[in-house]
Amino acid sequence: MKVIVLGSGVVGVTSAWYLAKAGHEVTVIDRQEGPALETSFANAGEVSFGYCSPWAAPGIPMKAVKWLMMEHAPLILRPKIDRAMLSWLVRMLRNCTSARYAVNKSRMLRIADYSRLSLAELRAETGIGYDERMQGTLQLFRTEAQLAGSVKDVKALNADGVPCELLDPEGCIRVEPALAHARDRIVGGLHTPLDETGDCFKFTNALAGLAAQKGVRFLWGETIRHLLSEGGRATGVVTDKATHRADAVVVCLGSHSPQLLRPLGLRLPVYPVKGYSLTLPITDAGRAPESTIMDESYKIAITRLGDRIRVGGMAEISGYNNRLEAPRRRTLEHSVTDLFPGGDLARGEFWSGLRPMTPDGTPVIGPTQVTGLYLNTGHGTLGWTMSCGSGRLLADLVSGRAPEIDARDLGISRYA
Repeated sequence: MKVIVLGSGVVGVTSAWYLAKAGHEVTVIDRQEGPALETSFANAGEVSFGYCSPWAAPGIPMKAVKWLMMEHAPLILRPKIDRAMLSWLVRMLRNCTSARYAVNKSRMLRIADYSRLSLAELRAETGIGYDERMQGTLQLFRTEAQLAGSVKDVKALNADGVPCELLDPEGCIRVEPALAHARDRIVGGLHTPLDETGDCFKFTNALAGLAAQKGVRFLWGETIRHLLSEGGRATGVVTDKATHRADAVVVCLGSHSPQLLRPLGLRLPVYPVKGYSLTLPITDAGRAPESTIMDESYKIAITRLGDRIRVGGMAEISGYNNRLEAPRRRTLEHSVTDLFPGGDLARGEFWSGLRPMTPDGTPVIGPTQVTGLYLNTGHGTLGWTMSCGSGRLLADLVSGRAPEIDARDLGISRYA
């Protein structure tokens, strides 16, 4: 079958890889000049199979009010006259209940664990390298309230069979020795040992090269104009350079997916939530992380990527813009220097990207009401974590095979 994949971020490229493995003739189209040049370019680097939770959670509305008053706020809201923003915020608030949190987290863990297995198999099959490490994630708590609040996450992880361990400050230092100098600022942590780290940009480019060897065709520098459909079936896509026909079309355009789908009557509740990152050369390895730390107070991940430290996080709801705001850089610098002052701030590379967030935190994977049109988008902060599992699942659905995990509640139909 001829399949067009729209988008060459990590989700688009993994989709193309698994579709090619399934025997399809695959073409990837992207407006950029290469893979992973937008949201996948400089994300936090964590592959967090265990640290996998919806932003919509009980207590978040009250926390959000407090965060908005903080100097180093994990959440920044810039209200504007935007119906999509308002609709998304209302839907997200509706998911801030204990019952919905449990359902959404279970869905996310299902995909994440499948992705963990799929990434391990891909790595064994191809020998792909991307500054990877397999030393887990440490969610670091600075307050007793944060430590107490982790109980619900431990229950959810245990229910899904995901290994985890609550640690006291000394246990945190055993996992991350460079935290010894910050001992007085730590009350505990939650360690998920199966989590990994890696450079998403390096991974996506390496996998795109392997996919090309399997026959995947990449069309760079083509801006997608609109989808083609006839009689309720997707038949291709029109770009600024050509019309491309196919038997199936897979939309992996992240935050830009809703605009493409709207003319076909599909309402996809995905909205951009901007994140920031700072990449620092390591100057003192003894004061740098071994793996990934999640600084719970600021919702910032600090990750070791080879000879660099990647500091990433925050959630800025401000529409479709990639402006680099100086206060956000100061927050990243504050978190990393407080815990791991082993990087060169003067040579830090500051970046922002638009994460495609759904109001329930779960990505949208699977078919639509339009025959032959599939979605693999809305992964929010976890596109790198969920990419291999999502791509493999998508390829099974396109191929008409029964997927290895339950996909019935992952499609756009759950928003009907």
